[in-house]
This record gives sequence, C-alpha cells and structure tokens, in this order.
Amino acid sequence: MIDLHAHTNHSDGKDTPTELVENAVAAGVSVLAITDHDTVSGWDEAISAASSHGIGLIPGIEVSTRALTPSGHGVSVHMLAYLPDPNNQDLISALDKTKASRMIRAREMVARLSKDYPIDFEMVLQQLPEGSTIGRPAIADALVELRIVPTRSDAFTSILHRSSPYYVSEESLDTVEAIRLIRQAGGVGVMAHPLIDFPPGAKREDLPRAHFEHLIEAGLNGLEVDHRAVPSLAKSWLRDLVLKHNLIVTGSSDYHGVGGKDNKLGENSTAPEMLQRIIDQASGFEPLT
Repeated sequence: MIDLHAHTNHSDGKDTPTELVENAVAAGVSVLAITDHDTVSGWDEAISAASSHGIGLIPGIEVSTRALTPSGHGVSVHMLAYLPDPNNQDLISALDKTKASRMIRAREMVARLSKDYPIDFEMVLQQLPEGSTIGRPAIADALVELRIVPTRSDAFTSILHRSSPYYVSEESLDTVEAIRLIRQAGGVGVMAHPLIDFPPGAKREDLPRAHFEHLIEAGLNGLEVDHRAVPSLAKSWLRDLVLKHNLIVTGSSDYHGVGGKDNKLGENSTAPEMLQRIIDQASGFEPLT
C-alpha cells in the first residue's frame, strides 16, 4: 500500500514524524510520503524512523499556492512536491516567505480572537514544535485546550471558518511559479486534492478545463485524484485529463493524525507504476526504498 500524502506536527498533523511512520506501518502502508506544509523540517526524523522500521519513504512538501484562473478567479491550489532538493535556495526562500506570511496571518487571527476569547499567541505557539509551520490548526488546537470548542474540526466549522469575522486570508506563492520552483529543484509536482470545492450539483461542462490545461502547460506532473474530498464527478473528469496528457495519478489519505482529521492512513493508495514514475522523474533527492 502506497500513501503519498501525510502530515506531522511539523505543520498541521498530530503525530511526530516517528509516530507517523509507526502508525503507517501499523496500517499496512509499505511506502509513505511525508508532506508537511511549506517545510522540510520533519524529513530527517521521518527518514531515520522509516529506515528503522523497514518502510519506504518519499520526502515531500505540500506547497501553499494561489492561482488566477483564465476567468480571473483566484483559487487556492496546494502542490505536493515530491523529492525536491531540500537545499535548493530558490525553493526554500519561497517557502520561507510563505511561512512568514503564515505567521503574520496567525498573529492577526489570534488578535481578533483575543477580543472575545481568553487566547493569546503564546498559547498557539505551544501547540507546535519549534520551527514548525503555523496555520489555523494550531489556533484550533489552542481553542480546544481552552475548552472553547470540543475538537479541531468544530473550530474549523465555526470560529475559524472562512466566513468568520476572525478569519484572515493567507498570502501564497503563485501556482505557476511554484511548479517552476519545484521542477527547478528536481522535484515532481502533483496537485493535491483538486476540485474539492467544486459545487455539488454542478455539471461536467462547468469544470475549469482551461485552468488545468494552463498548469499542465506550465509543467504540472500529476494529479491526486483518489482523495476522499474530491467529488465523484470531478474524479472521472480528472482521469480523462490524466489520460489525455499522460500525467501521473496518485491516491492518498491526507492523514493528519488522530484528532487532526478523520482521514485514515492507507484509505487511498497510489499504484506502484505511478510511484515509479515519480521516482524516475525526480532528481532532487533520493527516496528511501
């Protein structure tokens, strides 16, 4: 079983890298990817743990980006960067800028929340290991600890929802630029959970073909089709797109640990031949196989 999308507490997951590997082994996963948001800080521990437990590991990053569609609509796009060079200065510099903007955003959200709830930024920082990527999940965890909400999921559907007055939009790297940087760093770029916001009841002809064609032309390597949040209609449309352009297609859990999300390790899997294509196309970092 090959699961190519999982998070640790170096971004918004609950498990340490070692715990993630141990839980993957227990779930029957044979090859795992660590893909924390905008950071490589968990790689070394994950590689060590995977080596000790005899499991394959694909180090990666989930890169936060924003694209402007041909219709002029801005959309959030998460790019899974597999096996990029973690010392590539252009990529790391871009990720550092994203992390800095995340910190500014988190501070502003906490400042807004503190007017109505007994929360401060130090409480949020205590939810994360030093050097981890901050985001709404850390704020949610602080709210859970304060017993303001019962779970992280409840925080996301109420106080931290995008429609909430406490919500602050994030600044992200341009998607085309992210694809270029990933490829320049020897990585393979796969779009994470595409079309998860596709409205229910929308028709196949409403899918944004021009947007995807533009990103494929820019160098997008593949699509994460098999993900619990991708609608069925979108999956069939995406598979047609994959065949037309000979893209890599992956399936993954997007696991965040118990209490992080309901997603379970190994609930979706990537075919061995697709993993091999990722390895063959990457030149930035060696996988642990």
